[in-house]
Amino acid sequence: MMSIIGRKKEQAILNQIVNSKEPEFCALVGRRRIGKTFLIRQVFEAKKVVFFNATGMKDGPIQLQITHFTEQIGVTFLNGITPKAGKTWESAFKILTEAIQNVNKKQNIILFLDEFPWMATKNSKLLQTLDYYWNQHWSRDARIKLIVCGSAASWIVDKIICNKGGLHNRVTQTIYLEPFTLYETKQFLSQVGLKLNNKQVTQVYIVTGGVAYYLSQFNPKLSIDQNIDQIAFSKNSFLLTEFENLFASLFESHEIYIKILRAIAFHHEGIGQAALFAKLQMQKGYSLLNKLKSLKDCNFITSFIPLFHKEKGLYYKVSDEYTLFYFHWIESLENILTRKGLGRNYWEKRKLTPQWRSWSGYAFESICHKHTAQISDALGMSATSVPGTWRYVSPKGSTEEGAQIDLLFDRDDDAITLCEIKYTDAPFIIDKAYAAKLLKKMEIFKHRTQTKKQLFLAMISANGLKSTLYSEELVHAVVTLEDLFKSE
Repeated sequence: MMSIIGRKKEQAILNQIVNSKEPEFCALVGRRRIGKTFLIRQVFEAKKVVFFNATGMKDGPIQLQITHFTEQIGVTFLNGITPKAGKTWESAFKILTEAIQNVNKKQNIILFLDEFPWMATKNSKLLQTLDYYWNQHWSRDARIKLIVCGSAASWIVDKIICNKGGLHNRVTQTIYLEPFTLYETKQFLSQVGLKLNNKQVTQVYIVTGGVAYYLSQFNPKLSIDQNIDQIAFSKNSFLLTEFENLFASLFESHEIYIKILRAIAFHHEGIGQAALFAKLQMQKGYSLLNKLKSLKDCNFITSFIPLFHKEKGLYYKVSDEYTLFYFHWIESLENILTRKGLGRNYWEKRKLTPQWRSWSGYAFESICHKHTAQISDALGMSATSVPGTWRYVSPKGSTEEGAQIDLLFDRDDDAITLCEIKYTDAPFIIDKAYAAKLLKKMEIFKHRTQTKKQLFLAMISANGLKSTLYSEELVHAVVTLEDLFKSE
């Protein structure tokens, strides 16, 4: 049986919940396939507690949802005897509450409502029923530890965590389950039999991100290239069919969410909110902003304000590696992959192309933004240093140069570290021409931001930096791929 990889903070919260002398109400948020159910079951099924687990059914009618719920009451509390199900959630929760009363008064009870948004079908009044039973019954019983979970992250955030009705401020613990880091991904792959070096793990991460279920698709008997051929480029491959299934399971009218993501995905440096709305030919309003919030809550995108650019408002960038990989490498081949798939060794050849080398650099940059804690630590900076980006685009018709800072750290010691990110197979070489380019970039940054802070230059290079006269003069610190694999 697999053990839990990482999740130390989350396990600490769950252990705190089970050891609490008070009733607890935990909201667990995380995108589909991330490992929410696995985490809860692994933590609590090994403990001396009564563990009740009911799972919602996507698009299931209310009566079937209630039937499944009461069946689980029978399994957990009534020696497998299923109580007669009523037609409302009120009747189901009443049966559950009565069953709880018959449990040993010293026994803690975990009520795990998995994929709760799927249970809350239209006109089901499930949320109102939960409100009533928590406030009137369960919150008065210190044995009860309620965990409400869902892949529809925004639903959980809006309806449970930020509820404005009877559940307002009732949540005692909140867990946001995020994808694995590079370090955790390597641990996971090792546990399923793939003993890979850091470069190979990074190749896997660029395709799948740190999503546990996607990582579990890799076969330890195949090479990385063979695995990618199989899960991405074979007939009706997993990564082809998963995309539509994933978004259909998370969002109603999911096509519009995919359209929004596609509009953002091809802007590697991010796209401003106004430019995004113009590209989508949609007016700014609650509906569109809410969809962007939902995509952010599910870890598909990030929003940010570039340093010194507050007046320009929010920018958006796709942060999910699988989504980026799908749009750039799978979607255009959908017709072929549906009919017959591609031949053997397709990916081995494809990754040798200039297009892949260029794109993998952007993908590595995205990975770096997810590992700023490791980078900051490698640079010896305090935890209070604020990571960010910066970009200057010269006006049309101007001969002035623009500049892009891949990553920077605004430090609390009156300094800013500017980071240049490079993903190459060999140590990167800074020659005379590249040194001039870096100096110009720093000059533009200093001029345009009018910062008085001291500037430092760091290179984040997957395979390090070859020492040259120019690197010795310009670069203050070097971060390698090995640094990104360190645990926090």
